[in-house]
Amino acid sequence: MSKIWTGTNKAGGTRGKAARSPSLWLTVLSLTAIAVLIALGIWQVERRAWKLALIDRVEQRVRAPTQPVPSPAAWPTISTANDEYRHVTLTGRFLHDRETLVQAVTEEGPGYWVLTPLLRSDGTQVLINRGFVPSERRDASTRRDGNPDGEVEITGLLRITERKGGFLRNNVPQHNRWYSRDVAAIAAARGLHEVAPFFVDADAGSQIAGGPIGGLTVIRFPNNHLIYALTWFALAFMLAGRLFVTFGGGLLRRKRFVHEPAGGSDAAARRTGSDAGTIVEPT
Repeated sequence: MSKIWTGTNKAGGTRGKAARSPSLWLTVLSLTAIAVLIALGIWQVERRAWKLALIDRVEQRVRAPTQPVPSPAAWPTISTANDEYRHVTLTGRFLHDRETLVQAVTEEGPGYWVLTPLLRSDGTQVLINRGFVPSERRDASTRRDGNPDGEVEITGLLRITERKGGFLRNNVPQHNRWYSRDVAAIAAARGLHEVAPFFVDADAGSQIAGGPIGGLTVIRFPNNHLIYALTWFALAFMLAGRLFVTFGGGLLRRKRFVHEPAGGSDAAARRTGSDAGTIVEPT
């Protein structure tokens, strides 16, 4: 059975008044937030596609046959997108007196990368990351047997110079403290000329007994973009649901106004205003 009651719908009335709608600014803010969350989700989907393509591209380069290191003529076109992690080979003579130790943390523990210039027959030089040494072997005198004087052949992965510092710290060349493999900065500090704008991570096959441990390059690309995308979409869905409840829920629960004929006795008894009507609530 329905409950019948009357009320006014004039401004300022409280009886029988429908639920208030959210203010305009709150509605606009909510819709804007939903649009932003959806855009972030789409962006993460696009980032995931880009990351998967990058991983596939790098895996193909690493597994591809070894190629000669790029010639000086190609140096200006070397880029991360087109060349990093290419498997390359080169020959030359190490300049051990100009090696640079760069702080590192590897699966072998904390220590240093040993970057040594390799002087090639054409007079150009390429920095070679010969591998890792622990702190107790940072002094070159502790690994003389692993420092050959003659010509050597190196194979490894081409890496792009690291211009920013590592471990949240910047390089301090004047104090010989290095936290990233910044080729230009190392070349300037060591007085090197005609240096390639990249370095080469020597692989395990280029390791020399008594020398640094090679082949420790870590190739890992975090790919959490799907989780991020689902998170943004879920937040947008929840906010949209809340907005629907606020608007649509009020409409579904809205009371119905039923006007009785003007001559009806019940209407005469209950009418309290010129535009008032009988309200029938659903049971």
